[in-house]
Amino acid sequence: MCFQAITSRFLKEEAGTIAILWGTSFVALLGFLAVTLDVGRLGATQFELQSFADNVALAAAGELDGSNDAITRAQNAADNLISDSQTFANGSNSLSGSTDYTLIFHSALPDSDLDPLGGDTTTDPNRARFVQVVLTPKALSMGLASGLDRMLGGNGFGTTDVNAQSVAGFTQAACDITPLMFCLPTNWESTLGVGKQILLRSGGNNAAWGPGNFGFIDLSSFQDTSGVCADEGGNKLACLIAAQSQITQCVLTNGITTEPGQKVGITNAAFNVRFDIFRAVLNGEKNNIDFAPAPNVIKGIKPKGGSACIQGNEDLTNTTMALGRDTCFGTTSCSGSNRFGDGVWDRAAYLDKNHDLADGTADNLGSDAHLPVLAGSNMQYAGTRFGMYLREIAYGNSNPNAPAILDPSLPETGRPMCSNKMSSDPARRVVTAAGVDCATTSISGSTSNVPVTTFVSVFLTEPVGSDASSPPSFDIYGEVVGFPDVAGGGAAGLGGIFRDVVQLYR
Repeated sequence: MCFQAITSRFLKEEAGTIAILWGTSFVALLGFLAVTLDVGRLGATQFELQSFADNVALAAAGELDGSNDAITRAQNAADNLISDSQTFANGSNSLSGSTDYTLIFHSALPDSDLDPLGGDTTTDPNRARFVQVVLTPKALSMGLASGLDRMLGGNGFGTTDVNAQSVAGFTQAACDITPLMFCLPTNWESTLGVGKQILLRSGGNNAAWGPGNFGFIDLSSFQDTSGVCADEGGNKLACLIAAQSQITQCVLTNGITTEPGQKVGITNAAFNVRFDIFRAVLNGEKNNIDFAPAPNVIKGIKPKGGSACIQGNEDLTNTTMALGRDTCFGTTSCSGSNRFGDGVWDRAAYLDKNHDLADGTADNLGSDAHLPVLAGSNMQYAGTRFGMYLREIAYGNSNPNAPAILDPSLPETGRPMCSNKMSSDPARRVVTAAGVDCATTSISGSTSNVPVTTFVSVFLTEPVGSDASSPPSFDIYGEVVGFPDVAGGGAAGLGGIFRDVVQLYR
C-alpha cells in the first residue's frame, strides 16, 4: 500500500476520538472540581470568621451602657466570653482573644449603611454606643486551583486573605413613658440622688435650654394606637401625660424628637389629675378609671365652698400641708440656679401639721411612731418624701373600717374626694422624664435624634403650678426616686418599662 493511501486511511479513522474528548473533559472536570473545592473552603472560612466577628461585636456591645467602665467591660467581654474556630485558613484554628481582632468604638453611626464609618469614633465610655470589630486577616492557600494553574503553564496562586467586620450597638426600648424631657445638670450622677428634689421649670419658647428646663417628647410615632389615648384627638398630649397606662408602645431611645412649644393651658391640668384635681381639658375625666388619682393625694389645698373638687381660688389657710420642698429652695441656695435640691426637708413640720393635731386630741396616726415601718426594697426611701407617702398609704390600707389617711376632721382625708375612682398603684404620682445633655445637644422647637442620657423617675411632691408671667412658666417640684433605665426593671416598677436591646447594625 502506498504512503498516500495509508495517510488517507489514518485521517479517516474515528476509533480514538472518544478518548481524546474524554481526556479533554477530564482535565476540565478536574479544574472545575479544584476551583469548586477551593471556593468552598474560601466561603466556609469567610462564614466562620464572620460568625466570630458577629459574636464578638454582640458581646462587647452588651456592655456599652454609658457607665465609666463600659469600654473596659466591653473589651473584657469580647476577650473572655467568645471563642470559636476556623477550619481551612493557615495558622491556628482557634479564634479567641484580642490578637484575632481590633475593637473600635463609636458614639453614632452614619444614616446610611453605604457611608463609611470613622467620623464618630470615641474612647469615652460614657459616649460609646456602638462597637466595630475588625478581624485580623487570615491567609488561605488555594492549593488545588494553584496546582491546576501550574499544569496549564501558569505560575500558580499565592494565599488569599480572608477578612470580616461587624458592627453592633447598645440601646434601650422604653414603653409607657411620660412624654417629658428635661436638661440634666453637670455631673448629674451625683446631683440627682434618690431623695433629692428637682424644680423642673419651663424655659419658655425662646429661652436657652439649660439645666432644669423641661419640655415634651413627640410620641406620635410610637403612641399606642390601641391604648387609652388613641381617640383623644386634640388633647393627645394631655392624655399621654395624664393617663395611667397603655400610653406608648416600645421604641428605641437612642434618639427622641422634642415637641415644640410649652403647651400653655394643659400642663398643670394634665399632671394634676394624680392629685384629684380635674380642671381645663381634663375636667370631664374625673370619674374615668383611666385617669384615676393616686391612692394618696395629700396636697395642702382646701376645696372652696364645701365642694369636694378643686376648681380654683381655693382657701389655703387652716388646711393640711403638702410634702415639703428642700429647704434650700426657700433660701435660694440650691445648686444649678436653685433648680436641684439636696434632699433636706422639714419632715417634722409635715408630721406636726398632718398627723399631730394642735388641739391635743388623738388623731388617726398620733405620731411618726404609728406609721408602718418601711421594709424590703422600700428601705431605700427611708427619710424621703416618697417614703412618707408610701407609709401613709400603708396605714390607710391597714384600716379597712377607717381607710382615711388623715383625721376626718381635716379638710383632706388623703384619699381622692372629687373623683369616685382611685388608682391602686402608688407609682401613680411618679413620672418618667428623659434626661438630656442640653450642653452638647442643641434643642430648638421640634428637634430630631436627641440622645437620652438617662431616664429619671420623679415623684411629684405637690400639684404642678404656674407663675404670673406671660406665658406662664410652669413649676414641677419632684423628688428623684430612681433611674429606671439603669435598674432595667423600671426602678422597682416606678415609671415605664425598659429593656436593654443589643443588635447587629452591619
